[in-house]
Amino acid sequence: MASTDATDFQLSVLNPGGRDLEQYFDEPVGPGANGHPPVNLHAFAACTGGSFHRATKNAIEEKRPILLLLRGNFRATERALAECQKEKRTVAVALKETGLHQIAEQLCDPRKLARFMRIVAQADGCVATTPEAAEIFRRVRPERDVSTVAFIPTPYPLEDEQWKFTVPPVEQRGIFVGTREWDVPSRNHLAALLLAREICQNSFEPVTVFNLDGRKGEKLLAELNFPPGKLRVRDRRESYPNYLREIARHKIVLQLDRSRVPGQVAGDALLCQTICVGGNGAIERLVFANFCGEGRTTAQLKTIALELLKNTAGRATAIVETQWRAAERISFQAVQRQLASFFERIEKGVVDLQPTLPIIPR
Repeated sequence: MASTDATDFQLSVLNPGGRDLEQYFDEPVGPGANGHPPVNLHAFAACTGGSFHRATKNAIEEKRPILLLLRGNFRATERALAECQKEKRTVAVALKETGLHQIAEQLCDPRKLARFMRIVAQADGCVATTPEAAEIFRRVRPERDVSTVAFIPTPYPLEDEQWKFTVPPVEQRGIFVGTREWDVPSRNHLAALLLAREICQNSFEPVTVFNLDGRKGEKLLAELNFPPGKLRVRDRRESYPNYLREIARHKIVLQLDRSRVPGQVAGDALLCQTICVGGNGAIERLVFANFCGEGRTTAQLKTIALELLKNTAGRATAIVETQWRAAERISFQAVQRQLASFFERIEKGVVDLQPTLPIIPR
């Protein structure tokens, strides 16, 4: 890199053969802009003022470090890695899907696993959006190269006023269920709904859930017998900004996800300045350590949720504290620094200690 100043660092994210269009983040992208919102893996490009590509040639031409995504059957990723390294680009790889169930599904095919092993071994480094993915990368890399693996959480544009979907705590009402996948066991969507129903019965707070499964989803929800008038079902897919506006109206976001994902449910809660209760994603553990599901029983999460629902002042304090913690760890500025430091080190082969998640008190 030309400069060690993190503010000068720009990253090209390459999803070879992917469906997302080329996108440039020279200027901040607001909620009303066309293109992908600056979240998830696009956020690695956005937080550095970089770019997102599906054509390898375009990424190479920018002459920047490249974050290459592992997707599909990995054939396109392997070809892209060879092309980028032929042109002397510094390349780190990252899994596009990093829930434990998603990793297992991708790597259960021998040919895909063989490609994965080759790509991870040959890349200059690996960026993992969860600690669990980082452990997999470290065990695949040659032993001398384990320091070239970094856990870097997906960033959120917390500094950008355009992305602050804020409703004053005194105006928030009810529980938003943050999951909606009935058929993924580790999401625990049914268990989250049952817990929400129990909390609703104890607090008289309404519950909102998205149903994108049509008639089947309606029947499943009807079987849960929520108190009359206490279950609000949204059955239309919303734009991301409108989805955030919906979340922001609620006192808490509730989930019981055990998938070890990067943590978009928690990231969305941060943009909405509300509290995420439950879940064991990376952002949940980093930012919502006092409220997440790591090391806690469902009964303990129920107690936490009820206290947040009834104590407006306590919830307001919790919002301030989690926003401060997020600014330190997953804001655009914070993650840009982490990326700049990591890519500088893999270019120079310098060993670095990677950030770790806090120990969650039981």
